[in-house]
Amino acid sequence: MSRVPGWLGRLGENLSRIGERLDERRAEAEREESVHASYEGPGPSPSDGPRQDAPARPEMDPDTAAPLPESEAVATADAGRSVPAPPSYAPAVAARPDPVAAIPWGMRVAAEASWRLLVFAGTVWVLMKVISSVQLVVLAFVAALLVTALLQPTVALLRRKGLPRGLATAVTAISGFVVMGLVGWFVVWQVMDNIDTLSDRVKDGIEELKRWLLDSPFHVTEQQINDIAKNLSEAIGANAEQITSAGLQGVTVIVEAMTGILLAMFSTLFLLYDGKQVWEWTLKLVPAQARPGVAGAGPRAWRTLTAYVRGTVLVALIDAVFIGLGLWFLDVPMAVPLAVFIFLFAFIPLVGAVVSGALAVVVALVTNGPFTALMVLVVVLAVQQIEGHVLQPFILGRAVRVHPLAVVLAVAAGGLTAGIGGAVVAVPLVAVLNTVVGYLRAYSTEQALRSAPEPRGATAFEVAPTPAPGTSVTKGDGA
Repeated sequence: MSRVPGWLGRLGENLSRIGERLDERRAEAEREESVHASYEGPGPSPSDGPRQDAPARPEMDPDTAAPLPESEAVATADAGRSVPAPPSYAPAVAARPDPVAAIPWGMRVAAEASWRLLVFAGTVWVLMKVISSVQLVVLAFVAALLVTALLQPTVALLRRKGLPRGLATAVTAISGFVVMGLVGWFVVWQVMDNIDTLSDRVKDGIEELKRWLLDSPFHVTEQQINDIAKNLSEAIGANAEQITSAGLQGVTVIVEAMTGILLAMFSTLFLLYDGKQVWEWTLKLVPAQARPGVAGAGPRAWRTLTAYVRGTVLVALIDAVFIGLGLWFLDVPMAVPLAVFIFLFAFIPLVGAVVSGALAVVVALVTNGPFTALMVLVVVLAVQQIEGHVLQPFILGRAVRVHPLAVVLAVAAGGLTAGIGGAVVAVPLVAVLNTVVGYLRAYSTEQALRSAPEPRGATAFEVAPTPAPGTSVTKGDGA
């Protein structure tokens, strides 16, 4: 049997000594843990080493050999770990505040509201530019909406009588267009038939006015009156070219008017026949989140428009009939055409009544004299007062109630934007917008209440319905 080499024996001895040392250290660590676990008294544990009761030696200034103040001593001790504190004579530098917190709350709200208003104003401006570019199409479509609101109940009545939808639409549309055409033809016929009589009456009125001016206290001479007439004649002769160009523009206006009338007729026909399908297609263009609110606002807006058109037609008819009867009894020429003008101008609230009434008074003044004009003024004012305080509240009701200031501003804005057509459609547009905005506000409030969490505890008891006096809460009605 061979002997084990010496280096291998020495290696085994070293490993044995290392194992013994590891066992000793493990045993020492276990003893320390047991001592920490068993010690419960105050103060440091026995393993923390001897207690240092001696005061710490203060830091010394190397230049003066005097102890440093506590703050400088701490700064000297921490010099290797942190930035030294600034000297006592250095000015204090305030920290910069957050920019959002530095701006006052009111200014922030005003700024946010301002840029939103600017975006809204820019959108409205662009929309108005687009509308002015296609003004003829917009006015024709709006007129078609008004005529459809007037004729749609007739289509519904014929459908209930058993007529097919196409036949009911055709009968209603053709009848409505024929009636409107007859009204226009009647006005033109009456004006042309009485134009000679009116011209003679106007000449007589001018002569009477001339005599009154000569006898008046204003000291107007006949030479001055002749000079005014001569200046008018020269102005007309000098502006002959402008009058000719105005005639050519009048031809263009007639062509545009005929185009608008045909477009309105076709739009009315299709709205009467496929109005529901057109509305459903329009709803598909609305975002899905806003679609339920718009779907609820649409029928209410249509009912408001229908009520406005029916009520306005009825009120205008009553005004025209009674004022026309007054003109006929007072022997004012062209009483029937003036009554038709009163009916048409009644579709422009407030302003139309003033203009048509003033026209009737002027015709009576020129043709029959001041007394007849005064009597016509009394008739017009009486009928308009009855209209404003009795007919409109009773016929239109609360469906299209708009403040008079809003009516005046809407008529003025519509007239400046699109002339007479804009003045006609301005008030129904404002009435429809009033209805839509009111419904959407109520709808959003209702949706917010539905999405809010249900009240609990005392809050639920406070919002619970209170039984009426004299009634008792039955079992199951509430706690």
